[in-house]
Amino acid sequence: MFLPQRLWGSLLALCLASIIVFAGARSLPGDPAIALSGEGYDPVANAHLRKKYGLDQPLPIQYVRWSSLAIRGDLGRSIRTGLSVKDTIIRRLPITLELAGLGGLITILLGIPTGIASAVRRGRLLDYVVNGVCLFGLSVPPFWIGLVFILLFASTLHLLPASGYVAFTTDPIENLRRMILPAFVLGSAFAAWVMRQTRSAMLEALRSDYVRTARAKGLTESRVIMRHALRNSLLTVVTVLGLEMGVLISGSVVTEQIFLIPGFGKLIVDAVVTRDFPIIQGVALFSAVGYILINLLVDMLYSRLDPRIRFT
Repeated sequence: MFLPQRLWGSLLALCLASIIVFAGARSLPGDPAIALSGEGYDPVANAHLRKKYGLDQPLPIQYVRWSSLAIRGDLGRSIRTGLSVKDTIIRRLPITLELAGLGGLITILLGIPTGIASAVRRGRLLDYVVNGVCLFGLSVPPFWIGLVFILLFASTLHLLPASGYVAFTTDPIENLRRMILPAFVLGSAFAAWVMRQTRSAMLEALRSDYVRTARAKGLTESRVIMRHALRNSLLTVVTVLGLEMGVLISGSVVTEQIFLIPGFGKLIVDAVVTRDFPIIQGVALFSAVGYILINLLVDMLYSRLDPRIRFT
């Protein structure tokens, strides 16, 4: 009953997330109708706007109406622009997914190999160097690293653009040039966390009985590490990566603001400033759905990594 339980748990988490998203948007100070009215406040216009967007209804009725439409794929229209929230999200989503995907790739390429090397060389110079760099990555906020990278690689060395975005379909090379810095800033901070978890899981695996048995059978050290220790450490690593992929999407908000990338980050910030409830709710709900799906996928991968876990 592993998979059905996870599915029911995911549905429950999605329902709770929708309630929290709706309540969180409504808890923001300010009235979107007043914001739309402009500098000159007109009670008649304000009342018309509140009725038009359903803001004059009780909150439970607003939630039921919004959630019932969201189930059918209708997230409403932006109060600020009048455009469909779903269409707006679909236009911005590939940008954020590209950034999160590149950041996740950097996280994996940096975090897992350095974690393995640190565990294998425990107590040696490499272990101390990797742990020092990891501690630095965990301690320094990503926005500071972003500003330093802009100063170094863009302003001083003139190797990469400082900001802006070019679609991959327009110019793939220029797209990658503009995404390298933000992706590295986004991925390097999470790589430090993945490295620590990989190192911890590998150290535990290397002390286990099955690793000692493999060594006693005469297997090479590389085979023992990659075939036995690493495979049994991947449960922990996959769990962390699943959580981090969700955090990468939400963490891209700050990175997109720094590098002026028109993804979810700029969209949600503009929506909060203008009290655009439909956009706030749509982006937050879409992020919650993505986070839940990623964790469900991680649960399904468990059976591939550990045969003792079954879906029946």
